Amino acid sequence: MNISKLSQERVIAVSISESPDMLALGLSDEHLRDAMIGIARHLLRTGARLIYGGDLRQYGFSELLFELVARYQTIRMDIEEHTVVTNYLAWPVHIQMPIESIEKYATVLSGSARLVCLDIDGEPMTLEERKIRQQVIPTEEDWSHGLTTMRHHMLSKTDARIILGGRVERYKGKMPGIAEEALLSLSAKQPLFVIGGYGGCARAIAESIGLLEERTFVRRAWPRREEFDCFSAADLNNSLTFEENSKLANTPHIDQAIILILRGLLNMKKSSK
Repeated sequence: MNISKLSQERVIAVSISESPDMLALGLSDEHLRDAMIGIARHLLRTGARLIYGGDLRQYGFSELLFELVARYQTIRMDIEEHTVVTNYLAWPVHIQMPIESIEKYATVLSGSARLVCLDIDGEPMTLEERKIRQQVIPTEEDWSHGLTTMRHHMLSKTDARIILGGRVERYKGKMPGIAEEALLSLSAKQPLFVIGGYGGCARAIAESIGLLEERTFVRRAWPRREEFDCFSAADLNNSLTFEENSKLANTPHIDQAIILILRGLLNMKKSSK
């Protein structure tokens, strides 16, 4: 497979977070970091742009993406715009942060990556606009509304989404983050790639849409999970066959998952010609 530039000009959202099943599956946080690095590295090499909605915690996924961008600064020198990673900060995430921390990251990342602060309704703010906002502790309502509006904004900027892992309890917002992002993608008929081998929310979604059989007698519940039952594997719109999507949803091997994702992106590019 010639992967060079197969996803050029595509904007891919990456949704990865820890899964409650990882320990039982013999997986660790290091496996999760390796998965993020592997997926992002291969997508960047193909010329894709990445977006991520996260915070700026030390050793978090935002840091991983920024480190990758530093390594691959020259891969997009053939075009004027060099920003290959955009990290969105939802209102409840950044409004509790000192503006100095946000400015520090924005300065360091200038060029290949950027931070975008969103207001409570999911609209981008400039750093100057953020400076005049008082630092406060967000309420539960702020978290719920701010995270949802961020996800709607990201959807409007995204050509496809990849999900892996994900909490199903002790989450912020109306529902688990990966669940809400996947539901938005499915509803918008946006291509969605589901990696279920790390368990968690992504695995549960794969079960709900008929890619995998449910492996427990007790179904994990969260608000609006039943809405996934209205979708099937055909609604993933990712140009993979049912068998390929089932393999993607079941494999714990990130290299195999990457091959399948790249195959789907290649097929999508061919079908769009």
